[in-house]
Amino acid sequence: MKFGTKALHAGIEPDPTTGAIMTPIYQTSTYVQEEVGDHKGYEYSRTHNPTRDALQKNLAALENGSHGLVFGSGMAAIDTVMKLLKPGDEVISTSDLYGGSYRIFTTVWQHYGITFHFDPLTDKEKVKGLINANTKLIWVETPTNPMMNIIDIKAMSAIAKGAGALLAVDNTFASPYLQNPLDQGADIVMHSVTKYINGHSDVVMGALVVDDDELGARLATLQNSCGAVPGPQDCFLVLRGIKTLHLRMERHCENGAEVARFLKSHPKVENIYWPGFEDSPGYLVAKRQMFGFGGMVSFTLKGNRLKDARRFCAATDLFSLAESLGGVESLIGHPASMTHASIPKETREKTGVVDSLIRLSVGLENVEDLLQDLKQAFETI
Repeated sequence: MKFGTKALHAGIEPDPTTGAIMTPIYQTSTYVQEEVGDHKGYEYSRTHNPTRDALQKNLAALENGSHGLVFGSGMAAIDTVMKLLKPGDEVISTSDLYGGSYRIFTTVWQHYGITFHFDPLTDKEKVKGLINANTKLIWVETPTNPMMNIIDIKAMSAIAKGAGALLAVDNTFASPYLQNPLDQGADIVMHSVTKYINGHSDVVMGALVVDDDELGARLATLQNSCGAVPGPQDCFLVLRGIKTLHLRMERHCENGAEVARFLKSHPKVENIYWPGFEDSPGYLVAKRQMFGFGGMVSFTLKGNRLKDARRFCAATDLFSLAESLGGVESLIGHPASMTHASIPKETREKTGVVDSLIRLSVGLENVEDLLQDLKQAFETI
């Protein structure tokens, strides 16, 4: 079954009571049992809910996995993966990653005896040098946030398997339409469903997908025990959003490419970060493991002046200044003071998150209008 067909039909069955073609919102906390222990597969909605179950099956199919689990946020999904570990375990993580991921690693889980090593993960031999007997997890973002670096998932999988460790991939920037990490050897795929999967900036949610029964059972136990689950209304909205994921991603990619090419040729741009350029360091890997280059683009302004970046971000009209990404509308952000502000300045600047770095989430508007918006913003600096 092709992706677009899976997006519409995988895990979705007509409502058995009414025949409704859209999965109903089962807005209930509990379920009546015929007698003690005799129920219809549902007892309590923290554990199972029909709307949530349909979404989980759909996400598993989109990522070519067997078990999907959704959570109240992307951070709740990451937190659940960390709960697979125990004090003394070590994690090797991408150094250029979402500020919230860095924060939960260093300010929460580090205090529970987990050691984190941050590395670009582009030099396989260097990564192997970080491996020891306590290494239990390699955490990868690709493309990375916000520098758009590409990490070879197959290479990281080989290293993880050689160490007896798990490989988890944050696939948020790519979405299941552009990249399927399980097919590349990952053990766990994580998504901030808030972003491209939902795609309409009206839901906060996270997800994990695996293709291993034992690992799926462990994560499901944590999901049920800790209870960070989304409600059925949000699950319904995400199911609706997924039905156009393949169409939206095609337009995101088209518009992203046009915006990236425009920025690369602009005299006020110092550096442009987008994996679709043939001279991009990660181009060959991205071309092999992705089906497109996405709609996320980052760039720096010449002079690296904070005041110029602030002025530019405030000057756009169609690119709305806001946190998040992956919605139908275009967004602009200043990572150093927004999404990555929780990372110490010296640490984030080592990865390229400097004062003039601007991140764009290129939406579905007419691309000529988006380019005109950027042109007029450049005239203000």
